[in-house]
This record gives sequence, structure tokens and C-alpha cells, in this order.
Amino acid sequence: MEKMGFIGSGAMAEAIINGILQSGIIKPEHIYITNRSNDERLIELKETYGVRPCRDKNEFFTHADIIILAIKPKDAAESIDIIRPYVKDQLVISVIAGLTIETIQHYFGRNLAVIRVMPNTSAAIRKSATGFSISPEASQNDIIAATSLLETIGDVTLVEERHLDAVTAIAGSGPAYVYCYIEAMEKAAHKIGLDKETAKALILQTMAGAIDMLLQSGKQSAKLRKEITSSGGATEAGLRALQDFRFEEAVIHCIEETAKRSAGVKEQC
Repeated sequence: MEKMGFIGSGAMAEAIINGILQSGIIKPEHIYITNRSNDERLIELKETYGVRPCRDKNEFFTHADIIILAIKPKDAAESIDIIRPYVKDQLVISVIAGLTIETIQHYFGRNLAVIRVMPNTSAAIRKSATGFSISPEASQNDIIAATSLLETIGDVTLVEERHLDAVTAIAGSGPAYVYCYIEAMEKAAHKIGLDKETAKALILQTMAGAIDMLLQSGKQSAKLRKEITSSGGATEAGLRALQDFRFEEAVIHCIEETAKRSAGVKEQC
């Protein structure tokens, strides 16, 4: 695998770095990192992972064969404007939520090979559900390199770019909604008398078991739900409470709003 440079050093950059290094396909000293001004963060990543902080733009872009844009959407225009003179013919991989390939190329002032990626923070344990789209300028070798890289952090799905906002809503932001649901279950468990550690163990195993049932049984979620739900039973009472509070509508609205927000990012940049 070639050397790579990360523009940005936030949570997503760290998750990807962690996942890549766990796979062993790249040595830490072959990963360069930089950000706008947070030297402490760069030192933290160096000490944790052995990667190479680099403020010298000539050095950074001379050594990096693949550029990974891991910056906030609101900072994209300014950040790309700063690095634009130094970028040559490297492959650009963008994990900037909501920013289209066309917009990224516009910021660079030319049609570079760009691969737009939507991973999630489970990349840190190599369990990301990652969607990606490619620009027409990306070669087959670019696609192979990006796929190999992304497979080190989880499952990879190539989608048309118009579907990436949906990928963001489901996969990119999805872990936060799962954690939110678990938080609510923990609070409920405490309210009905379970201690924290017991509740956490039960909840996590329940979640893991339910996912494995979906993966291994081949049954639809609706069917599995019905198999658990006896008429007049405890599960039915709980599901009725969810319906009373419009749980399904809330989840659908949550996903729609996330996708809408992702699609609207480009309008703010």
C-alpha cells in the first residue's frame, strides 16, 4: 500500500488510522497527518499510533501518494484553497460529509481523481459500514487502491453519488442513534431496579444477539419481532408503548432529517 496523508485529525481521521494500522497493510511512519493549527492533537496521534505529523506542505505532499480529506464541511473551501498549489496527481479520498465530488473538484480548480467516502467511527475496530462513490477521473487502479484501503476498516459498498446522503443517514450517523437507544435502555433499566453493570451486560448481549439473529437466520426483522411477540404478553405491551410514542415515525424522521442535512451541507459551503 502506498503512503498517505491525512488533512484533518479529528475523530473520523483517528478511527480510519486506527483501523488501517490494525490491518497491518501500512506502517505508521508511512501515514502523514496535518491540521490547521492544533499541534497538541498531532502530537497525541503520533504518541498513540506512531504516525508522522508534518507541517511542511512540500514534504507532506511529496511523500503522500493518497490524500485523505478528513475536515469539517465548513472548513473545506479554505483548507483546500491552502493545499491546492501542492496537490499534483494524487488520488483524493474525501470523508467530508455532504460535500459532492463536483464541489471538491471546483475547490481544487481542476478535475482531480476523487473518491468520496462515508465511513463511520466503527472504523476504529474495523467494523465500519462504508459507502463510496467515484469520479469519472478515477482510474481502475485508484478504485482498487481505495477499496483495499477501505476494506481494512470494515465492509465497503460502491454506490451512485446521489445515494451517499442516504448512506450518511443510515451508516455514517447510525451508530450515534444506536448508542442513543442503548442510553435510553440503560436509564430504563436503572429506573426498574437493575444496577448499572448488570444492565449494561444484558443490553449489549441483547443487541449483539439480535444482530446476529438477523445476519444468521436470514429472516426479516419484522418476522423476528413477531416471533417474540405473544398476544397479550409483556413484549406486546412494550411495543404498544413504542407505538403510542410514535417510535417508528421518530426514527424515520430522524433518518430523513439526517439525509436532508447532509444534502444541504454543500449549500452552506
